[in-house]
Amino acid sequence: MISVAIVGASGYTGLELIRLLSVHPQVSITSVTSEQSAGKKIADLFPALRGRCDLLLEPLEPAAIASKAELIFTALPHQASMAVVPIFLSSDKKVIDLSADYRLHDPAVYGVWYEPHKNPQLLSEAVYGLPELRREEIRKARLVANPGCYPTSIILGLKPLLDAGLIDPNSIIADSGSGVSGAGRSAKVDSLYCEVNEGFKAYGVGGAHRHTPEIEQELSELAGQAVTITFTPHLVPMDRGILSTIYASPTRAVTTEELVALYAAAYGSEPFVRALPKGQFPSTAFVRGSNFCDIGVSVDNRTNRVIVVSAIDNLVKGASGQAIQNMNLLCGFPETQGLEGLAIYP
Repeated sequence: MISVAIVGASGYTGLELIRLLSVHPQVSITSVTSEQSAGKKIADLFPALRGRCDLLLEPLEPAAIASKAELIFTALPHQASMAVVPIFLSSDKKVIDLSADYRLHDPAVYGVWYEPHKNPQLLSEAVYGLPELRREEIRKARLVANPGCYPTSIILGLKPLLDAGLIDPNSIIADSGSGVSGAGRSAKVDSLYCEVNEGFKAYGVGGAHRHTPEIEQELSELAGQAVTITFTPHLVPMDRGILSTIYASPTRAVTTEELVALYAAAYGSEPFVRALPKGQFPSTAFVRGSNFCDIGVSVDNRTNRVIVVSAIDNLVKGASGQAIQNMNLLCGFPETQGLEGLAIYP
């Protein structure tokens, strides 16, 4: 049994962590924090938790939080984690950070997309927490940078092709649609019901989305060369889920059958990646509430393009579920523990 704290528990990723950890047989949640709702019960904010988690939300006092937990999830806004993660590490705690603060290896790149990094010395030791890429490094880490939701869907979608050298790394185009929960729980005009319902729009167009350097960093490592992609995210009028459709030019003649076999072999032993048979493609409806990533692949012979379609739940495999998968690796638990649930359908 391990004691865990959730710093920033009043957002959607914090709620999802509690939902999943509440049924994890090896975990006891000992502390939850919220600056705006300190003093209230977490179940008062989220009535779905009544009877399962009735902890009081505490103010974020790092030393007090560290005294109550062996492992700490930081589900804070970008740039806020930098203020507390070094304190937790100095208290000999393991940290899984769900923000972008430790995902980028180069502090200069972080500075371009966010702001100057406050503790760049930690970037070299932070392990990018995509288990399908860095399982063994995660097991030995003390700081895990949980990946972003869009990057998870795109990197997993492209990994087998890049590993096999079957696509031109600089021909990649990714169009991704996300549910509104990806924008967080804070009040924003763009996330209001009347602004989102019956609408479908692109945003962060022209390489402006902050997940772009994270995607390019990891694809570059897979490809063994610098990779620049065209990435356009879209806001979809649904609560949760991400569907990414990815296009690339093959480096030689390939068939759909060959690629389907490649993905089946690449992900056959992965507990949370499901490579689909020929002619089948994923839907967010079939991963909703689960930690699965479903992937379908095809070749467009007319245009000589490889097309990959991947689907995840942005709050589970795209955030909190992946964080728990990383926790299981860090703590020596079975990797799937607490994450065995199937999608909620319909």
